[in-house]
Formats: sequence, structure tokens, C-alpha cells
Amino acid sequence: MAKGDDALARKRNRVRRKRLRSSENAVSARVAAIIASKRRRKSGKRRGCEGMCFSLPTPDDPFNERHGKKRKVDDEPTEDTAAAKDGDDPKKKGANTKKEQPVAKAGAEAKAKAKAKSKAVRERATGADEGRVDLDRPSKFLVVCLNAIRDTLAPEDGGGSIHGAGDWGVELWRCCSAQAPSDVLDASGACATVDQTAWLVSTACDIVARKERLGMVVSCPFLLYLVPSQEKAAQVRSICKPLKPLGIHSVSLHPGASIEHQISGLKTCEPEFLIATPERLLELVSLKAIDISSVSMLVIDGLKCFVDHNASDKIFSIRDAISNNPQITIFTDPSDKKVAAMAKSLLRGRITKLSINDSVSSRSAFIAQHVHFCPSEELKTSKVKEILEGILQSHPKKTSKVLLVVANDQKARYMSSSLKLKNCTVIDDSHGSSFTICSSLGLMNVIVKDRENMAVTDAEEFETVLVVDLPPSVDEYVEILTGVALHVIGGEVHSIFCNADASIAKPLAELLADCRQVVPEFFKNLESS
Repeated sequence: MAKGDDALARKRNRVRRKRLRSSENAVSARVAAIIASKRRRKSGKRRGCEGMCFSLPTPDDPFNERHGKKRKVDDEPTEDTAAAKDGDDPKKKGANTKKEQPVAKAGAEAKAKAKAKSKAVRERATGADEGRVDLDRPSKFLVVCLNAIRDTLAPEDGGGSIHGAGDWGVELWRCCSAQAPSDVLDASGACATVDQTAWLVSTACDIVARKERLGMVVSCPFLLYLVPSQEKAAQVRSICKPLKPLGIHSVSLHPGASIEHQISGLKTCEPEFLIATPERLLELVSLKAIDISSVSMLVIDGLKCFVDHNASDKIFSIRDAISNNPQITIFTDPSDKKVAAMAKSLLRGRITKLSINDSVSSRSAFIAQHVHFCPSEELKTSKVKEILEGILQSHPKKTSKVLLVVANDQKARYMSSSLKLKNCTVIDDSHGSSFTICSSLGLMNVIVKDRENMAVTDAEEFETVLVVDLPPSVDEYVEILTGVALHVIGGEVHSIFCNADASIAKPLAELLADCRQVVPEFFKNLESS
């Protein structure tokens, strides 16, 4: 029985496929696709994309994404809209609308899709936190940002130790995410480490996502990160780069690139994070290439470096250019007194001091320690009067709060009743544990606490603490020292040293030296004797 043409064609195809599958005549997948396309073309069985009439790009579809197909009905401009635009015949204007569409519309649509996708990622991560901020534990989206940075950075660049700074990072996140954010001052190093920068930008990213979730308008740039050099700008930029898929775009401005290139780049994007050196930033602000008046978070990384390079005026100019009250974070080395004065001028609200390490020198930064010598216990009362009078004179026209720390409750009552200063009026309260000193120089509220019942948090609210009776261990003195003036800059700790305290003379002198404080001469005399 004769075979039909279809059966013969199937047999030829089987033989041909078998020949192609053999190792000797095997071809690549690309060549096989070309051969198959050629056969389909010769047999007349073409695919839809292989027709003889090819569609060309149009102004309405410059990238030929619709392959010549018409626009959907929902996207067609209505007759009323076209008529309102030109006032002519709606049918004619509807036909000419496609010609008037900008070529960049497709690019704008792609950009909008990317932003919508990143926003969806943020909404999924922040969905559980909508409308509230649980400060007891970090948000899910904060962890997502930290993991993105950790997975991108190399271990030698600090990527593997980001979660090791968790305690410091959580405290920073709480300060910035609170309903009334507090400024942050870190004096544990000259500049921020990679871990600290990762936590900082992740915190800012989390705040942006939460504001968008609540329907709030987030101004751009949201975060302004000031750095002293181009190298530091590149490092911070590399840390921010993994956040781009999450919808956070960062731009670095420094003298290493031409200002024309940076101006053209700023015209095409609105970055959420701006990393800049002060000189280049002020140039771009003066040229109106960028507006920083609505910045919500300001980071000054390496304040001492700016002071050493005489850039203090530029920092204040940038701060004055921000119209609202931003949350400020400062990283600096506290060894210079000028740095303390400048930080005090920049941080105008409530502050929180943080330290990434446990060294006493960094935890007690910007606190002046003064040790006064008193030969005997009987003369301590007169010494306390002398110190309080000196504090009044050093802080004129100001209401001061002073905490007096004594050994026990009996001494506390005795100290409250025996203090009478010259040219001053002492007003006792009903409890006898505090009194007010009134003079022509100012007011002083003095609180007396015994060391046995005093909590560490009692010293946080005071800028000045007077330790009348030194504790038997330097560790107890360190607890008082690191708790003083936790929310202000420029605290003072005065202590009275007697001959009975000779056992802690050496460790106390070493502590003063480590904290870059003046070591009194009588300590040296005690060591020599």
C-alpha cells in the first residue's frame, strides 16, 4: 500500500532528528533554532512574530513593546479630554494624540513599575507595623535592610559583623524611630564604622518605609550624610547601594567628579539619601541644583575632621539651610574642646549619648572630672560649700541642678542641714533631701542622695554631680561617671579625696589619665610616698 505524503514527511523528519541527535553531527541550540525557523518559513507555517510585515517603532510605542498591537481601550484618551486640550474636532485630535506623545513615556512607565515593585516590597515588610512603632524589638523591614547590606558587602569590608553591633544599633533605631526623636552623639571613634553606617542607613530606610505605609509624603533627600573626604563618601555609598532594590536611591557628591556631571545627574533623579562633602554640597545648593531645606535626618560623620580642616562654618551653613528641625547624629573624637562646643551648638534638642565599645573614655566623653583634696572628714562640709560657690560663679545667670552623693542616709541629712553659703539663701524642702541656693549669680537646686540607695538612673538628669564620699571601689565611681549628663553635653563630676581614700588613689589616677583629664599633683605625691 502506497504511503501518503504526510507519512513520508514524518519519516524524513524522524531520520533528520536522529541524525542531528548523533554526537558527530550535533549542533548548538542556537543553530538548531535557526534551522527550524528556516524550515517553517519554507513550509509556510510561520509564527506570529515571524510575519512578513514587521511592525516598526512609533512615538507612542518607541520600544515596540506592543508589537504593532493597538493600545487598550482604557489607555485611549477620551474625546472630552482631547477636545478640552485643543478645542478642535475630537475625532481629529484623537487621531493625532499618538503623534504628540513624548518618546520618554515608556521609560517613565518602566521607572514607575520599578518604584511600585520596591514599594510593594516595603509594604509587605512593614505591613505588621502599620500605625505603630514597637520599640521593644526592631521592625521586620529593618532586618531586611541589614541582611541586604550584609549579603552584598565582603566579609573583609565588615559585612559579616553587622549584626554584632546589634545593641548599639537597636538603641540608635529607638532614638530615631521614637515619636519625639532625640539627637544622637557617638564619641567612640573619629568616624563611624561600617557596622554603624549600616545600622544608620537601615534605620533611615525603615523610617521612610513606615511613613509611606501611613500615607505620609516623604521629602527628598530624606537623609543627608556629610563626610570629610571622597574616600569616605565612596565607602558610605557602597553601603547604601544594596538598598536600591528596596526603593532607596542614594547619590554621592564629592570633588572627585565634575560639577556639571553631578548637576545633570541630579536633574534626572530624586535621591532619598544624599552623601556629600560640605564644599561640593554648598556649591550645588548655591547653583540651585538641589534643595536640602526639607531634610529629615542629618548625619555628621567625623566632626573633629571638619574642625581640623576649618570647615566649621560650612557645617553651620548647611545646618541653617535646613528649614525644619532634623534629627541629627554626630560621630566624633571627643579629645578637642572645640568639638564639644560645636556639638553643643549643633544639637539643639534632647540628645542621647551612645558608644559602640565599653571603654570608660568613650562612655564619659565630654564630661569634665575634677578631684579636690580635703585633709580630713571634718573639713568636708566647708569644702562642699567652696565647690558649690565655684559652680555658681562658673554658671552665672543660670539655674543649675546639682546632685550630692554621700555615703549613707545619716550623712545625707547632716549635709542638708549644715550647708549655709555666704551671700546666699538656702531654702529646704519638706523632705530634707533637697534644697535651693539663691544668690545674685543664679539659682541652684541641690539634691542629696546616699550612695547605698541611689540608682544609676538618678544621675542621668544632672549636669553636675558632687561625690562627697568616694566609694571604696573605682567601679562604683565609674557607674556614677558614665551615668552623668546622659542627655546633655558638658557635664561635670566633682569628687572630694581624703587621706582615708588612699587605697583607690592609683586606679583613680589611671582612670583620669585614660579619660584625658588632669591628674592632680597630690596623687603623684601619694604614689611617691
